Amino acid sequence: QVRLVESGGGLVQAGGSLRLSCAASGSISSINAMAWYRQAPGKQRELVAAITSYGRTNYADSVKGRFTISRVNAERTVYLQMNSLKPEDTAVYYCNGDLTPAGLGLRSYWGQGTQVTVSS
Repeated sequence: QVRLVESGGGLVQAGGSLRLSCAASGSISSINAMAWYRQAPGKQRELVAAITSYGRTNYADSVKGRFTISRVNAERTVYLQMNSLKPEDTAVYYCNGDLTPAGLGLRSYWGQGTQVTVSS
C-alpha cells in the first residue's frame, strides 16, 4: 500500500525553525511532483511549496525567502525547511505527491498531516 508519512511538526516560538519530512513508502514505480500544503483553522487548504521530479520549485508568496522545499529521490523523501516562522504559519501541514504505484496509473496521494504551531 502506498503511503506518505509526514514528521517534524511541533511547537516553536516566532522566529524559530522547523524541518518537516515526508517519506513515501510502498511499491512505487515513479514519483513525480511533490508538494506541501497547509490548512489553518477556518481557512482553505493552500499550497505552500512544490517541487518537480527534476528539482524545479515554486513557493507561495507568503513563505518565499523563509521556506525551502527539497527532495532526495533515492530516499523517496521531500523536506520543508521552515525558517523565521511567524504565528500566521500555524496550521496543519500536509504532504502531497503525484505517484505511480507499481502496475497502476499516476495518482495523487496525501499524507495524514502534521501540526505546526508558532507562538508569539
